Amino acid sequence: MKKMFLSAAALFFCSLLLKAQKDYKVVLDLTSGDSLSQQTAIRWATEIANADPKAQVEIVMFGKGLPLAVKDKSVVADAVTSLATNKNVAFKVCSIALANQKIDKSQLLPGVQTVPDGIYEIVSKQHEGWGYIKVAH
Repeated sequence: MKKMFLSAAALFFCSLLLKAQKDYKVVLDLTSGDSLSQQTAIRWATEIANADPKAQVEIVMFGKGLPLAVKDKSVVADAVTSLATNKNVAFKVCSIALANQKIDKSQLLPGVQTVPDGIYEIVSKQHEGWGYIKVAH
């Protein structure tokens, strides 16, 4: 009887610990236009999504990071289009950077969204408890 009680108590506390685990949410900051950085951002987002299907990943691009999301410039266009169909993976492009670089929204790959300000988007995610990773080489 004592063993059964201890086993039940252990299972109860384990279930509480599992419920207490926080959701995995990370924002990737991409400001580099080089192909290696594009590939790295996609690889990290893919690996996170595969490791934890409930994980939320957002890649925010501004400055020189826009080519990842632009038709005819992205070296990972197929991967972006595929990953963008995952409801837990988002690609966000800074509207200010689009205007500064004279890129129209129609030039963005399918599934890529715009935000008013890339830096503000990243800081907002951090305030919400998201992890932050700078994509750089």
